[in-house]
Amino acid sequence: MNTDYLNPLRWKRSFLISALVAFIAVWFIFIDTYSLLTKFQLESRKSDLIERTEEYKERTSELEQKIDELESNPDLLEKIAREEYGMRKPGETVYRIKSPK
Repeated sequence: MNTDYLNPLRWKRSFLISALVAFIAVWFIFIDTYSLLTKFQLESRKSDLIERTEEYKERTSELEQKIDELESNPDLLEKIAREEYGMRKPGETVYRIKSPK
């Protein structure tokens, strides 16, 4: 009959090895500067920033198109200046008509 499993030294050694492996795993997952938790958080932040960068690039492209359109069409520029900013030509009288609600 093999009684190796009853040997206290073997149990102690097994426990120490298991505890060491568990400690190292916990260290790498939670405590270390380059832990997996930190890595996942940084990767998540990176993907969010990349997404925001793409949105800003699209918005910049839209605004550049609008600038080109306004620079090439003086009538549109005048319309926006009058309607959105209340500008008028010298000597011109502007009458605002409020629509009934």
